[in-house]
Amino acid sequence: MDLSKFSTSELVEELVKREGVEKITVAPYESCVITVGDKKINDDGGPAVILRIVD
Repeated sequence: MDLSKFSTSELVEELVKREGVEKITVAPYESCVITVGDKKINDDGGPAVILRIVD
């Protein structure tokens, strides 16, 4: 199957339906911080979709 034909939003919506996937939505102008170990990502303005995948 050629997944390149699907838009990113279509792929995300399919992943969200699956077990082990959590969708976190960052609203426009909402800031967020993601920290993993000693790596830190600061984002001062959404919108963004963060997928937490545990598989």
